[in-house]
Amino acid sequence: MNKVRGARRRIGRHGGFTLLELLVVIAIIGLLASYVGPRFFGQVAKSEVKVTQAQIEAFGKALDTYRLDTGAYPTTVQSLSALLVKPEGEAKWAGPYLQNSVPLDPWGRAYVYRAPGEQGRDYEIVSYGRDGQPGGDAENADIRSWR
Repeated sequence: MNKVRGARRRIGRHGGFTLLELLVVIAIIGLLASYVGPRFFGQVAKSEVKVTQAQIEAFGKALDTYRLDTGAYPTTVQSLSALLVKPEGEAKWAGPYLQNSVPLDPWGRAYVYRAPGEQGRDYEIVSYGRDGQPGGDAENADIRSWR
């Protein structure tokens, strides 16, 4: 019986963590998070840009098919919705040219479509990036259908 009490006392004294040990563990976790966090969020930003580029390329293919069928790209007023819904007075429309609705960009804003586009291009599709404003750099840079 005496041996059992002695074993309980030893376990009771050494069974838990001290406040200092817990603080050291929390500090180590904080250091790891400060190192890994920015790298992780940098990858998220890169993937948002890649998703935007892929969506713009898909719109481009659908727009090219639309032009082959109708003889012209949709006007700015008709917008990308002309890929889903037959524009009024468009007899040769053979759509829909997209399987689903026109998605928003990864930042939750609508793509900007202009026809004709800048610099003599037939059309252009633009996402204004994370900040939603024209111009910018890095994550805030505009993503266009032309480079």
